[in-house]
Amino acid sequence: MKARLPKGVGGGGPTNMNQLALQAQKMQAEVERITAELEETEYTATVGGGTVNITMTGKLDITNLDIKPEVVDPEDVEMLSDLITSAVTEVIRKVNTDKESRLTAATGGMSLPGMF
Repeated sequence: MKARLPKGVGGGGPTNMNQLALQAQKMQAEVERITAELEETEYTATVGGGTVNITMTGKLDITNLDIKPEVVDPEDVEMLSDLITSAVTEVIRKVNTDKESRLTAATGGMSLPGMF
């Protein structure tokens, strides 16, 4: 007994493979375009009611760290450290969320090892 394949599946193997390869190439080019765009994008996070601001690129390079003078207390360095840590964590979260969202949209949710 022969198994039946759904309509449009199988038959014409090389054509389907060529189409699949072309789609994969287009998807890879789109992922590369989005990745380059993400690397140039700047993300900002603000914590402590605006006392600490940090800006980072999609490459995770910090381009700016602004600390308001009123938060600098030599007797409470731990608080400043916590604010900076919180700002860095928040901006990295923003970068990763944006990257995941945009790449998932470009790949249709497919996981493509080695592409990103």
